[in-house]
Amino acid sequence: MDIGILAAIAMLAVWAAGTFAFSPAPGWLHGLLTAGVFLLIWRIVVRGTPSARAPGAAPGAGANER
Repeated sequence: MDIGILAAIAMLAVWAAGTFAFSPAPGWLHGLLTAGVFLLIWRIVVRGTPSARAPGAAPGAGANER
């Protein structure tokens, strides 16, 4: 598992606990929600994006060629 995904899950866990711990939740606490969701989506997209091919390589040349 990616360290960025773990950090995002930790932020969301702190946010969830903090919303019940503080009666009126402060703004910085909701910043954790924003940052945690952003980081989680960003890291999932980065993991699913194929790496760029080498400069000068022929189009279509890659590990999936048969």
